[in-house]
Amino acid sequence: MSVQYKFPEGFWWGSATSATQIEGAANEGGKGRNIWDEWYEQESNRFFEGVGPQTTSDFYHRYKEDVQLMKQIGHNTFRLSISWSRLIPGGRGEVNQEAVTFYNNVIDELIANDIEPFVNLYHFDMPLELQNEGGWESRDVVEAYAEYAKHAFRLFGDRVSKWFTFNEPIVPVEGGYLYDFHYPNVVDAKRAAQVAYHTMVAHAKAVEAFRTFDIKEGKIGIILNLTPSYPRSQNPADLRASRIADLFFNRSFLDPSVLGEYPQELIDILEEHGQLPVTEPGDKQLIKNNTVDLLGVNYYQPRRVKAKETLPNPYGPFMPEWFFDHYEMPGRKMNKYRGWEIYEKGIYDIMMNLKENYGNIESFISENGMGVQDEERFIENGQIQDDYRIEFIKGHLEWLHKAIEEGANTKGYHLWSFMDNWSWMNAYKNRYGFFSVDIETKERTPKKSAEWIKQVAENNGF
Repeated sequence: MSVQYKFPEGFWWGSATSATQIEGAANEGGKGRNIWDEWYEQESNRFFEGVGPQTTSDFYHRYKEDVQLMKQIGHNTFRLSISWSRLIPGGRGEVNQEAVTFYNNVIDELIANDIEPFVNLYHFDMPLELQNEGGWESRDVVEAYAEYAKHAFRLFGDRVSKWFTFNEPIVPVEGGYLYDFHYPNVVDAKRAAQVAYHTMVAHAKAVEAFRTFDIKEGKIGIILNLTPSYPRSQNPADLRASRIADLFFNRSFLDPSVLGEYPQELIDILEEHGQLPVTEPGDKQLIKNNTVDLLGVNYYQPRRVKAKETLPNPYGPFMPEWFFDHYEMPGRKMNKYRGWEIYEKGIYDIMMNLKENYGNIESFISENGMGVQDEERFIENGQIQDDYRIEFIKGHLEWLHKAIEEGANTKGYHLWSFMDNWSWMNAYKNRYGFFSVDIETKERTPKKSAEWIKQVAENNGF
């Protein structure tokens, strides 16, 4: 096939996932409990069709088969996460040898198949005992995380050179402490700010620890869901709304992790409204000294905002939405299953922002994808014809290619996800994979997009 969009030599083609979403074996192999095991036990009704985290896609038992399938579709990289509660049940203390064996086997299997493992340490899955101490509100939990990170570097750093501290750290802040869609279901912006701040301190401590290990070609980063905030218009009121939305949801993690400091305007807003977190002496320098080598960028949809239509409720809790309203742009292109706008150019805008304002840090698209419900509607001759997913990926890759041509330091593209996985409260409602997973039998079947991405990877373009 003739290649119109050719990507740089050595481009990372692959996919991403997380431990809780694919491993299953929630009560096997010595794993401790995490907040998802607990919340599902408390309120299974909040999970789509009552499906919990016990077996998910059974990667724990089927990883060999899965790695073979990755190889077949041209993956040269794959991002997974380590389950903290599997590696160190309870979050502190003894390392679980069964978990060490499992992760060693997965890493070795990937390497044997010429797929480089990218390992992320935390993906929304706090060990239950540590959540009961306050989770990221607790400084002691920050220390426990730093110890966990050291164990992981020591155990797996001889073969893994790409490490990430957190995936989408803003999401547990939003879900757990602002908008009630993750456990512990707190609605309190001051506590949310503390959680966000401690997450950043934990990140910096892990980066600091990483630099004391002699990891060959080692790079450490963070994975952020950077959602550009687009103003309704160029009116100053709309521009201010988008700037503040960007401060809360993007720059709150992007600036400290890449530039080593928080935006002053964000500090001022939190201070003015009495929402500043408690800090400790030395934190500022710690964050300044431990910026990332590599940035993972997750992008699904834009954020469109406008100036407030009405004043905030003086009796309601402080919220980022005190400063902006969400805006539905007329004529926008939609993924109607997820209720998300599809805006491919967003990926280019993110990369240009990183190039212009963040030292053109080495980065890659660590997640991008399209969730669709009831995909069996599209089965023909035994295969899901997911042309909509191919079009979605193509559109984003075209804009990513343009960003690279204009000098963006972008090294790869990972789809969310390799196979359909359990998606928190949505469980298996929306499917994202190159491979479909039968929830009953766990059988994997390639979709049309799996064949398409194989061609793309082989040609390093399309």
